[in-house]
Amino acid sequence: MKGKILVADDEVRIRKVITLLLKEEGYEVRAVENGQEVLDALPGFQPDVILLDQQMPVMTGVETLEEIKKIRPQQIVIFVTAFGSIALAVDAVKKGAYDFIEKPFDNDNLILKVNRAVEHCQLKGEIKTLKQQLDPSGIPIIGDNGGLKQVVAQVKRVAETNATVLIHGESGTGKELIARAVHTYSKRADGPFIAINCGAIPLSLMENELFGHEKGAFTDAKEAQPGVFERANGGTLFLDEIGELPMDAQVKLLRVLEERKITRIGGKKLIPVDVRIVAATNRKLEEEVERGNFRLDLLYRLNVFTITIPPLRERQKDIPALIDFFIAKHNKALHLSVQSITQAAMDRIQAYEWPGNVRDLENAIQSAMILASDGIIQSEHLPMRVKGYDQIEIKPTEKEGESIREINAQVEKEIILEALKKNNYNRTLTAEALHISRKTLFNKMKRYGLA
Repeated sequence: MKGKILVADDEVRIRKVITLLLKEEGYEVRAVENGQEVLDALPGFQPDVILLDQQMPVMTGVETLEEIKKIRPQQIVIFVTAFGSIALAVDAVKKGAYDFIEKPFDNDNLILKVNRAVEHCQLKGEIKTLKQQLDPSGIPIIGDNGGLKQVVAQVKRVAETNATVLIHGESGTGKELIARAVHTYSKRADGPFIAINCGAIPLSLMENELFGHEKGAFTDAKEAQPGVFERANGGTLFLDEIGELPMDAQVKLLRVLEERKITRIGGKKLIPVDVRIVAATNRKLEEEVERGNFRLDLLYRLNVFTITIPPLRERQKDIPALIDFFIAKHNKALHLSVQSITQAAMDRIQAYEWPGNVRDLENAIQSAMILASDGIIQSEHLPMRVKGYDQIEIKPTEKEGESIREINAQVEKEIILEALKKNNYNRTLTAEALHISRKTLFNKMKRYGLA
């Protein structure tokens, strides 16, 4: 289960559609028809995200939102409003809504916004949990690796300033967690933390995402919309995978960093923004500059203070502590009671190079915990890539080549499962990553019991 979603809408058809969409994405969903039922469901269900319609009996969406915030101030709410009622949605955001969706909604857009909101909720929870395991410096850390201690010291120092930060690290090393730590321990902690993945936004939408647009700027611009710079005003803007930013956007980003002002698409007014920039990349930007893919002057602007996160293969001694942390975390989240891991399984884990780093390790431990019915993680419970293909038991078969097909099926299932996890179980993104159609992906998921 990826998370819990509470859906509130007085239209039965809408409730059913949203419930089906989100259940297919792996969420646990509860649907209600009015604001009072939302408030009644909160204590027992404890949703990660609430989808809240505006037009409902008993109390409106805005009224319900106000009551929710009295009970659970940190609750993430996505406001759903009818076409042409953007003013209400903006008012809801001002009153604490995380985001809003306009009816009639696009299914993929709804799933994308829910995924982002749940990820935001879970990251907040992880940071809160990690704070309970802090070292005396007050910065979250798991392990005693010297390189990681240096990262913590750097976070402490730079958080006290307003300097732009560039974070280097391979995929899965925790770049966003470090960026959030910089924000959390800075003077901007009470301001917003807005994260954007520069590699996940289509080129045609990049400028709109960064700077927003004015009403009438293009055909579908029914209302003015702020970009991430305005939404992060007074706080921190995290530009993940900055190396993926297109050249045109690099030029405009450079200008904003120099002038600290933005102009919306279709607008003429310069809007001042007070934003701290934290960027991250898994690329060597100096090499990208030499290839002509990244502007040198932008690199100079971003590279004021650099933090490099060591990959997990350089932190082998930290793996046992990380495993203990993940077992405790997922015992609670998945209602399991795993107590330990065998030395043979630990040896397999430490022998693996973990190209996906800490995120990859967490996924592997979570998967192994589900299979460990006796509460002890054994070597055979580990994902195939970790335990090694020599662990596959080849059984004699009557038909020649059948065992090969079985192995191929196991490998294909493993690849699909890893791609689903990497893309937050979004089928559209997973299909694109695997270079197959969404229908083909669905059929394979059904065949392997992943649906």
